[in-house]
Amino acid sequence: MQPLQNAGYDRAITVFSPDGRLFQVEYAREAVKRGTTSIGVKCSEGIVLAVDKRTTSKLVEASSIEKIFKIDEHIGAATSGLVADARALVERARVEAQINKITYSEPIRVTSLSKKLCDMLQLYTQNGGVRPFGSALIIGGIYNGKCKLFETDPSGALIEYKATAIGSGRSAAMEIFEEKYEDDLTLDGAIALALTAISQATDHDTTSNNVEIAVIKIEDEKYVKLSQDEVQKYIDEVLVEEEEEEAEEESEQESEEEAEDAKEDSEDDSEDKSEDESEE
Repeated sequence: MQPLQNAGYDRAITVFSPDGRLFQVEYAREAVKRGTTSIGVKCSEGIVLAVDKRTTSKLVEASSIEKIFKIDEHIGAATSGLVADARALVERARVEAQINKITYSEPIRVTSLSKKLCDMLQLYTQNGGVRPFGSALIIGGIYNGKCKLFETDPSGALIEYKATAIGSGRSAAMEIFEEKYEDDLTLDGAIALALTAISQATDHDTTSNNVEIAVIKIEDEKYVKLSQDEVQKYIDEVLVEEEEEEAEEESEQESEEEAEDAKEDSEDDSEDKSEDESEE
């Protein structure tokens, strides 16, 4: 029998495979992919963070499931993957934010916080006796009127996005963003886009019980989590828009079919006419 290609190379985080891969890091990424969908959108008026909480039982109190966290007054984070790992990362991020505030008497920059967190993530891919964090974060915040949105990776990589998603519905959500995202989105437009992406990326009904939304506005640079009533209001608006779009698509299809039928009828008439002329 042929030996497994990764046999032995995934037993320790410090061992590279012959083709230069760290399997433990890749396994951590798989843990993130199995998590619920989390979304971040940057717009002209601020930052929107949205998550699908996906309760597994009707006995679970939905309010006890927390996937969006406040890091500082001007920074929030949406998580996906192992919840316990995400909480540890969020606590570290909060400590770093307070250290910066005490040391320099000013709020921490979003870029600096994201880099500090990714430095920690990278250390856990380089030392024996530890494992990588099985969680990824979307870090959004506003500093001096500038919106920043970053996505972290279990490897410690850091990428800035205009709109991004992590978790099991990432591919479906990114398709929506590629198609519909615009730089001049308003805050309401960004929330509607995030809810549309969550609706497309999940296989259950989108309600205020299983969706959580937080916003950070440029005007006050304050993190605010929306109430269930506010979330439900946005969801209802999105559902109405989707129904209108579906109706428009159906009417367009019907008009196209009618046009094709008319074209076929005209072609049939012309063929009959030509046959009659040839008989004469």
